[in-house]
Amino acid sequence: MKVLVADPLAPEGMESLKAKTEVDVKLGLKPDELISIIGGYDALIVRSETQVTADVIAAGKKLQIIARAGVGLDNVDITAATEQGIMVVNAPTGNTVAAAEHTLALMMALARNVPQACSQLKAGQWNRKEFVGVELRNKTIGIIGLGNVGSGVAARAAGFEMRLVGYDPFASEEYAASLGVSLMPLEQLYKESDFITLHLPLTPQTKGMIGTREFELMKKGVRIVNCARGGLINDEALIKAIEEGKVAGAAIDVFPVEPTTEGPLFKNDKIIVTPHLGASTKEAQTNVCIDVVEQIIDVLNGKPARYAVNVPQISPEILDILRPYMGVADVIGKLAGQMMSGQLKSLKIRYSGEIAQYDTKALKAAILSGLLDTVSEEHVNLVNASVIAQQRGLKISEQKETEVSNYASLISLEVKASGGAIDVAGTVLRDEMHIVRINKFWLDIAPTGGYFMLTYHTDKPGVIGAVGTITGKSNINISAMQVARITPRGEALMILTLDEPAADDIIDQIRHVPGITEVKLVKL
Repeated sequence: MKVLVADPLAPEGMESLKAKTEVDVKLGLKPDELISIIGGYDALIVRSETQVTADVIAAGKKLQIIARAGVGLDNVDITAATEQGIMVVNAPTGNTVAAAEHTLALMMALARNVPQACSQLKAGQWNRKEFVGVELRNKTIGIIGLGNVGSGVAARAAGFEMRLVGYDPFASEEYAASLGVSLMPLEQLYKESDFITLHLPLTPQTKGMIGTREFELMKKGVRIVNCARGGLINDEALIKAIEEGKVAGAAIDVFPVEPTTEGPLFKNDKIIVTPHLGASTKEAQTNVCIDVVEQIIDVLNGKPARYAVNVPQISPEILDILRPYMGVADVIGKLAGQMMSGQLKSLKIRYSGEIAQYDTKALKAAILSGLLDTVSEEHVNLVNASVIAQQRGLKISEQKETEVSNYASLISLEVKASGGAIDVAGTVLRDEMHIVRINKFWLDIAPTGGYFMLTYHTDKPGVIGAVGTITGKSNINISAMQVARITPRGEALMILTLDEPAADDIIDQIRHVPGITEVKLVKL
């Protein structure tokens, strides 16, 4: 067995790897160079530098496993690897402490103006009065995302006698309370926090989640830390908020494109920047290296991996039967997650018809994966979704019934949250995924991807036309439309399939159309 190490790894892990298998270390490979040699290896280890693209994976004819020594998997094409039957593993817990500590380090540097004071003193200027800071004690820290790192930040911030508030719609109140965190809506968190720290993945829903509107909601003098993902904060809006005095300062460790040494953030003295150091401690480097090396050795010896991100732990025979419904489960999870409002209370999953006679743990994991993927900083997958849900204290019940009307099999998900309940159901028809019910409305949507606008309204003349006029004037193309109603002139649900997303101001215009009670934009 041969292993290619394409990015630097800690010596402790390398020693163990070399003792068990043949290892080549080739750093700084260009894409064409990697493609030209990868065919001779059984395993590939990377960090964040090497891009494992579909072309690389296609060329890896012998590859059994790709290991990312770290948490993020943005540089690995997991879909292509899965299609080729290649296992992908990571080390989701090895650098949790390092990332949490770096977050606190940046927060303290922000509070006490450490980098700026250091720079001026070394330049020969003694300006004590210019760098009067603030204490962390009795300040409110708003933690957005209570996964492994966010929870670690909470535990450490409590030691500074800070008041902890958090936003994570998929963390239970009991779990948050165990951390000393008071859960609250995002807008309230913005209003109450003296410090805000982000611990979320970068998704279409979270990209640019903090912009002009959000800064307007915040306290004057708020300080912001981002050690999660570049792109969560709108850079232009951040700089403007700092220049206007709304934001006292920011500390940014991650960027949309890395490596980088240029950009507007680098020119503002009130913004601290570090080159993605969240996981850069000797201990973290060692931990993640040992984690992936042990998994590679296990897999090459025919054993299961602890942190496989694309391999469901079910028999091949059952997987063949369930595979058509895995996509349905994932989609209804994504749909319910984007439609719900407020704090998640509980989940109820129902399997009806033929599908109920099988082991449905993979379907449950797929639902949780879809539900949690937009908010969890960890990479949520079929293997770890249930573990992550358990860590967050989610209350989940499952129900099976062999009888179902109209369909051979049906998967339903009821999500109860503080803002109300959402109940969605899906099935497979003609080898395609179909959403067939949203709350009490029966319909038929084939979610092949893209944007969907859902409007709850009174069934009366003019409503549909008004929505079409607004989207038409905004150059938003509607590729499909479906309307379901309970009774004529009664409650109705309209679903529009859009070729491009509708901006917030467009959604707001539609929300004010007479007869419309609610508007949701989702991406599937």
